[in-house]
Amino acid sequence: MANSIFDSLKIRDMEFSNRVWVSPMCQYSSIDGVVGEWHRIHLGAFASGGAGLVMVEATGVVPEGRISTGCPGLWSDKHAEAFAPMVNFAHSMGTRIGIQLAHAGRKGSTLLPWDDHVIATSDEGGWITDAPSAISYQDFPVPHAMTVDEIHALTEKFVQAAQRALKVGFDVLELHAAHGYLFHQFMSPLSNERSDEYGGSLENRIRFLCEVATKVRAIVPASHPLFVRISATDWVDGGWSLEDSIELAKALKVIGVDLLDVSTGGLVHYAKITTGPGYQVRFAEEIKKETGILTSAVGLITDAPQAEQILQSDQADAVMLGRAMLRDPHWPMAAAEELGVRIVWQKQFERARRIAPRPSPQ
Repeated sequence: MANSIFDSLKIRDMEFSNRVWVSPMCQYSSIDGVVGEWHRIHLGAFASGGAGLVMVEATGVVPEGRISTGCPGLWSDKHAEAFAPMVNFAHSMGTRIGIQLAHAGRKGSTLLPWDDHVIATSDEGGWITDAPSAISYQDFPVPHAMTVDEIHALTEKFVQAAQRALKVGFDVLELHAAHGYLFHQFMSPLSNERSDEYGGSLENRIRFLCEVATKVRAIVPASHPLFVRISATDWVDGGWSLEDSIELAKALKVIGVDLLDVSTGGLVHYAKITTGPGYQVRFAEEIKKETGILTSAVGLITDAPQAEQILQSDQADAVMLGRAMLRDPHWPMAAAEELGVRIVWQKQFERARRIAPRPSPQ
């Protein structure tokens, strides 16, 4: 039976009120990795706007795991506790909230996008980045090639961050293995030239992600979903491919990953990517069809009929919206009215409905 974006979705024991979800989007607005007033308002707007899930942006499991000096972190209890008011507010709105656990690898140690230069100096809070191999991204500094012991130590940091996220009440954890960040750097032969057990074959290149997913799944309650965001292709010959993603999906499904959040690209700056409405949806569709794992689709999904068609045609199990949500944090409410579907609105917004409220029972 065809699904609608406003059908509920149950994953393990977690029920999502609908399948319109907020994609994780960097805000570059944390201080020493601690979220504050900006994130409270930013995430709160989504939580009150009708989304079934709000996913917090890439959050570093160690200080050196951040993309920029302004990105959030989860390497201490102080960092986790700063999220508590946002998690509590989302729950009071009946909205699920998740967090993306991340390490930027060689793409880290940047300043904010609106600063006058890209790479942060040590005086500006910058650091030496880590990667599977000493291969730089674009004209970034050459990263430090991680040792096996460093890989194992970082695995434990992911577990510790996951424990903090669960303690503060997040409903969903997502491992960020997309967009050219550390896990993706290990996965792609374009950035991984290792000759040990973490390089070479596909099995070796996905080993780090699979080990982290296994250990995180072991400490996440059976009731809670675990997601992984991937880039399904590098868009470059000889790089990570859709076929590789299908094999990875099979391995992650066995581990207990519940959903793949399917994006593309980000590993190299020279990839030739033809964009357009829904240009990445076909990758989510193919992975879902070939493996049976749940998928979410992203990529220039902007209007309600388009999002509805993706679900109606079974191309994905949910849609993740980014820029459309930034433009209108209440996008799900407007989309429901456009499609003639009645969803729950917060009482404070009821007077703005165009669809007349149902008569009160006599």
